[in-house]
Amino acid sequence: MQTPQNSKRKDYHALRVILLLLIAIIIMTLICIFVGSSNMSIKEGWNALTFNGTEAYQRIIWKIRIPRVLAAIIAGAGLSVSGLVMQTTLNNSMASPSTLGVSHAAVFGANLSIIAFAGGFVSTGNNVMNYTVGTNPYSTSIMAFLFSTASILLILSLCKIKSFSPNVVVLAGIAVGSLWTAATTILQFYATDVGLSAAVVWSFGDLARATYKTVGIMFVIVTAGIAFFQTMAWPLNALLSGEATAGSMGIHVSRLRFSCLLLASVITAVCVSFLGIIGFVGIICPHVTKKLIGQDHRFALPLSSLMGSLLLLIADTLSRSIAHGSALPVGAITSLLGAPFFIAIIFSSKEGPAC
Repeated sequence: MQTPQNSKRKDYHALRVILLLLIAIIIMTLICIFVGSSNMSIKEGWNALTFNGTEAYQRIIWKIRIPRVLAAIIAGAGLSVSGLVMQTTLNNSMASPSTLGVSHAAVFGANLSIIAFAGGFVSTGNNVMNYTVGTNPYSTSIMAFLFSTASILLILSLCKIKSFSPNVVVLAGIAVGSLWTAATTILQFYATDVGLSAAVVWSFGDLARATYKTVGIMFVIVTAGIAFFQTMAWPLNALLSGEATAGSMGIHVSRLRFSCLLLASVITAVCVSFLGIIGFVGIICPHVTKKLIGQDHRFALPLSSLMGSLLLLIADTLSRSIAHGSALPVGAITSLLGAPFFIAIIFSSKEGPAC
């Protein structure tokens, strides 16, 4: 039985971990700002940061690096918290922001926009110049977000028939995600070479496309979502004990599951529609958080958000450091880090004997 003294000790431990992570994020943010392929020294980077450097260096710092650093912090926090909330509400440690097919729907929406509408490839053919004139990155993001939202509402509507059984939600997400993937494949099959290339490039998780405007939109949505989840910390903790226990405490489980899954998916849809597919953040960070401080959502939510920000900052720094003059898609780095971690989770889980 947990005594008040042990509870206070755990709370202090969680607060210490959060403080250390905040310090790590500050350090990593500075490293991420000053590291890149421009051969800019730390002194030159600091001068540019304080508006005392050359115009070219100021442009690199303020127009390129700072927006992508902010995008890494915000998107990392949003994807990580979404993964934690989905794992709790679905009672599935393998749940992630892609569980409900959000990413698959976003890819289809973006492909539809690039291949048929925004890029105008139906009429412009393989003329690259026509594409650069006709394309509109915001229309692509809007289309990706609309299809992601439609997919969320479709899945949650289907699951309402079964009273939001966690297994039904996961299975419905897999099924609908497969439909979006099939539709994307058919669309790409009929695309021209330029259209296909542009669509594939969009699917790469890339922080370089971040702007102050997109960062502002993500900040509002992600901050509002995390604040809402924080107010739901006690109901989420109660849900860890099972639906029956949570219901006996006066919690409307179906309503809680619906609102949390919907908001977590919207956060994911916003991040994906602006930055592309960034995988495994919603799996890695919640699991590390649980290992460090447990599943108390009062502390797990802020720590998970900080963990996601730190992971994306590290991934972004690596993507711009190992490519020698070009930046790799940050989604590739997170996948390289996440795949071994995912396998480790599978082998470390306690399963029964094989059949």
